Amino acid sequence: MSHPEPVARRMYDLIEPLGLVPYLADESDQALIALGLRNQWDAYFAGRAAPFGPSVPAEVIHAVFYNFAPGEVARHIPKVWELTTPEAALAARERGCVAGLRRILGDLADSPGVERAADLLSKAAISAPVEGRALYAALRTLPIPREPLARLWHAATLLREHRGDGHIVALVAEGIGGTEAHVLHALSIDMPAHEFGRVSHLPAAQLTAVVDGMRDRGLVGADGRLTAGGRAAKERVEAMTDRLAEAPYDVLDSGDLDRLVSDLGPISAAVQADFPW
Repeated sequence: MSHPEPVARRMYDLIEPLGLVPYLADESDQALIALGLRNQWDAYFAGRAAPFGPSVPAEVIHAVFYNFAPGEVARHIPKVWELTTPEAALAARERGCVAGLRRILGDLADSPGVERAADLLSKAAISAPVEGRALYAALRTLPIPREPLARLWHAATLLREHRGDGHIVALVAEGIGGTEAHVLHALSIDMPAHEFGRVSHLPAAQLTAVVDGMRDRGLVGADGRLTAGGRAAKERVEAMTDRLAEAPYDVLDSGDLDRLVSDLGPISAAVQADFPW
């Protein structure tokens, strides 16, 4: 099998659906809210920030997550740790994600391909250096699940956050702020910024100020679309993100990669078919 594009890009297309299970499968939110959390965003922040423990301030989580508007993290951190514990949140998140995957995959959940993929993906997921990767490093402190489906999801989460940490590096290098990153992505797919879900809730004046700042830097044109310079910046961010995401896959030889791609294909396709993209 030939590999005409970067391995990290090919793997991203296969892994990203698995990494999105906590945010798109109802079972994850339900398991976390059952702990006493107030809403979906409590579940998000408790589940994703749990590896850092209960004492890390909202300002630090804001910095690590990067792309939330000022004050959004502080509405949930540390309040969620008055309602549950990081240990309980981690267990509930895993339990909910495995339940969601099992529902989505049906008989495929217990197939030999899941176990093979879990083994190879775990091998890659724990092989990369942690320096400069705060969220990935925090996740690396957690035990690897034994059950194949849980192990597959855990490995996908590790690799997703490893890539995400690198994506933040690329954004910082390009001078793109957290909220700007959402605007850049929305405009790159020809969607007006105010319609993009992750920023559509912001006050109009706040979002307008972000877009105006990008216009002043030549990233957005008078028509509200990305300029050639804006599209070039987006392409540089994505290219650097791919380069920085390659390291985990260096531990796999070409045969391992071909087997992993083959086994992940139907799993990823089933998850994609279930989610409202």
